[in-house]
Amino acid sequence: MSFGQVQFVLAHEALHCGLSHFARREHREINRWNIACDHAVNLLLSEDRLEPVPEALCDEDYKGLAAEEIYPLIRSDSKEEPLDKHLYDNATDNNANNPDIEQSATDRSIGNGNDQTNAENAARDVVDIRPPPLSPQEREQLKTQWQQRLVSAAQQASQSGKMSGSVARLIDRLIRSTVPWRTLLARFMSGSSKTDYNLMRPSQRREGDAILPSLFARQTNAVIAVDTSGSIEEHELTEFIGEINAIKSLVNARITLLACDSFIDSDAPWVTEPWEQLIFPKTLQGGGGTDFKPVFEWVESHHLQPDLIIYFTDAKGRFPSKPPVAETLWLVKGSAGVPWGQRIQLN
Repeated sequence: MSFGQVQFVLAHEALHCGLSHFARREHREINRWNIACDHAVNLLLSEDRLEPVPEALCDEDYKGLAAEEIYPLIRSDSKEEPLDKHLYDNATDNNANNPDIEQSATDRSIGNGNDQTNAENAARDVVDIRPPPLSPQEREQLKTQWQQRLVSAAQQASQSGKMSGSVARLIDRLIRSTVPWRTLLARFMSGSSKTDYNLMRPSQRREGDAILPSLFARQTNAVIAVDTSGSIEEHELTEFIGEINAIKSLVNARITLLACDSFIDSDAPWVTEPWEQLIFPKTLQGGGGTDFKPVFEWVESHHLQPDLIIYFTDAKGRFPSKPPVAETLWLVKGSAGVPWGQRIQLN
């Protein structure tokens, strides 16, 4: 293969995983499903101008369709062949009626007398290397992990200007309907926590002559801003604050809370230590237009250096022209985009 074709094949396999095709088949016939998934993935890669391998399934009639929409258009007796040879799928598909096993057994028996005993031994060896099928819990966990990876990759590609429109729409539809925002929020907050080993503070319980490193956690400083322009409902805000409380004690986070529409609330900030419960003020100023700049200007003017800035909003407002030094996480209600930072869709 050419270098471009190698890129195509690697991207093809990664997208199958990222789009959770292994978890979306459900009742569908495996071969028709694999064909439908190949058309869906290869059309996306073709639109991104990757060089397909000659045998890649890429029918333009299916352009813009998801695998579930392509599947009923594939004939049961279709002679099309997907690129992938799956190591395993469901338990019922694992080893029964699998031509790959039979072919591999035949190939391995060549040169060894090609008798029935050699073929049976070879087939048994191939069956033995196949892993057990995933349990429903493992399948769901793997699906969530791949979707999180897909979200991160999509955000990086978007910030670099390398995200095609069709892929962006597909990913947005996928994560908006399936990925729990709580999981992603916890992941980013945990990633900003500073836990490390230190040889300067050895454990007092050590034995012998060796000085072993001590594990310590430095306090994480997070600024949380809430859009009070009227787009965020009270029950959503309560749910968001409850989730922050559940996470912050685990990552040793000190929270500075701000409320802002076009201006920061005059009673702000509200500061909560890691051991304290974050309680949102009962009365807030707001209800006007939305301007995100005051929050970032406030952080800069007070010479704060937070590890993470989280903004809870519908993302419909004026953004600063440049991102801050601190990593910024936008928890967005609605479909509006953000020009920089990491975006999480509020389901």
